Amino acid sequence: MSPNLSRRDALKALGAGSLVGTAGCLGTLGFETQSAWRDPPLVEDRPNAVYRPALTEGMKTYGTTTTGPYGVALTYSYPHRFWTLTGTELTKTVVESDDSLHLMVSLWDRETRTVLPLDSGVTIEITRDGSLVTEELAYPMLSQQMGLHYGSNYVLEGEGEYEATVSVGGVSLDRTGAFAGRFESAQTASFAFTFDTDDLHDVPLNRLEDAGERGAVEPMDMGFPVGVVPKKDALPGRHLGRATSGDAVFHAFAAKNRDSRFGDFDGTYLYLSARTPHNRIALPMMGLTATLTRDGETAFEGSLARTLDPELGYHYGAGVGEVRGGDTLEVTVDVPPQIARHDGYETAFLDMPPVTFEVSE
Repeated sequence: MSPNLSRRDALKALGAGSLVGTAGCLGTLGFETQSAWRDPPLVEDRPNAVYRPALTEGMKTYGTTTTGPYGVALTYSYPHRFWTLTGTELTKTVVESDDSLHLMVSLWDRETRTVLPLDSGVTIEITRDGSLVTEELAYPMLSQQMGLHYGSNYVLEGEGEYEATVSVGGVSLDRTGAFAGRFESAQTASFAFTFDTDDLHDVPLNRLEDAGERGAVEPMDMGFPVGVVPKKDALPGRHLGRATSGDAVFHAFAAKNRDSRFGDFDGTYLYLSARTPHNRIALPMMGLTATLTRDGETAFEGSLARTLDPELGYHYGAGVGEVRGGDTLEVTVDVPPQIARHDGYETAFLDMPPVTFEVSE
């Protein structure tokens, strides 16, 4: 049987009584016949790094809209597991028997199409005929196929018509450049949608033959941005080097703060662009401390602020006076990315030792 099939195909085969053929197919995919979509296989002996998952799931779109400065998309797929991170403690969220679907929100700046990983929270409220069905916080999430988004599993009241209201809180992150002063107020966006299990079961599954190998599935082309950060050569300033920690990739830069571009200070803006390997998805919600030493003495020591910028994307930065050739920059990850993860990312970006950059003359 082909490694590509929908869950509807699997259920049809099961309903037709093809127990031997279906059990073999579902067994290959890691499903039990009594809950053919509830617990997909998980790679054994996963590396402490980004890896290709055992199974990928497609998704469909309920709609896209704009509200205030934001572009918003509401998408859905099967209910599925994910991992949340609190400090350094990783917790698996399993699919419950009454979960109906996995709802996802993608959020971006409508002018620059910069994806916005916000720490202020995104909530999805679902109503039916004017009555509340459920209201849940959508976790900021990292997915190989969807990139940066917000999502969770939701329980509905069977098939039919619903309305989802997405609430976006005001932004508390630092903002620089043309983003300064933007994203201050809370916004809402509404989507009318029809929950149809036939549509859900037609979402394709794909079994990966190289599951468990280091690497990543490419993001899907859904017609909206997924959170890819700029390439190194497209970022402004002097490139101080590349380093990795916990399989995260860091590029360090020193940029002149012309016309207070990066804030009200004199001197140099030191910033780090953190991204996943393979897909270059931004890694948000870390706590970073930088120490710049020169001739054996500390020239700067302090936190790198989580910052949104239309040119730099999501990054971590601080004003440092100056950066000279011969300086040594050490960056400590005090808090790993506090973002939920889908299969393939849950073992990476956890144990993150300090990284060092030697500034060339």
